[in-house]
Amino acid sequence: MAEIHADEPTRRDFLYVATGAFAAVGAAAAVWPLIDQMNPDASVLALASTEVDLSNIPVGQEITIKWRGKPVFVRHRSEAEIKAADEVDVASLPDPETDDQRVMKGPNGELERQWLVLVGICTHLGCVPLAYKGEYNGYFCPCHGSVYDTSGRIRKGPAPLNLAVPPYSFISDTKIKIG
Repeated sequence: MAEIHADEPTRRDFLYVATGAFAAVGAAAAVWPLIDQMNPDASVLALASTEVDLSNIPVGQEITIKWRGKPVFVRHRSEAEIKAADEVDVASLPDPETDDQRVMKGPNGELERQWLVLVGICTHLGCVPLAYKGEYNGYFCPCHGSVYDTSGRIRKGPAPLNLAVPPYSFISDTKIKIG
């Protein structure tokens, strides 16, 4: 029989190490789904910002896109709509804001007044207003009767604030980035 010294590894030592390693891998495999489920949903991250091609929107038309789970109206305003927004007495508005405060500068540094970008949620109770409706040919919320003008400013009804303008910037003459 062979002589065993206390400082030399034995089969039993190997089994202890192998069992411990196997248990550690199993514990990690069991805990990983619990940790992974805490990450935000990939669809939310994908909508943190979105780009919109403006070249396909004719004058006088509007598209609705989804950004962060909310509808966003991108409207290509006509000269008549811009003129109507300018003729409003800002002091008479419940939430006074000029039309120029509601549009952004383009790549050339000038205000791009023909493009209006709004979060399409009524500021009263969160309904989605209808475009090109109402007394001012802007937006009308059929739920409670809020009326917005061609700049998305509240004119009549229970809504306390104008339709929100999301953070956006012009990437080029025909493309914007929202978010």
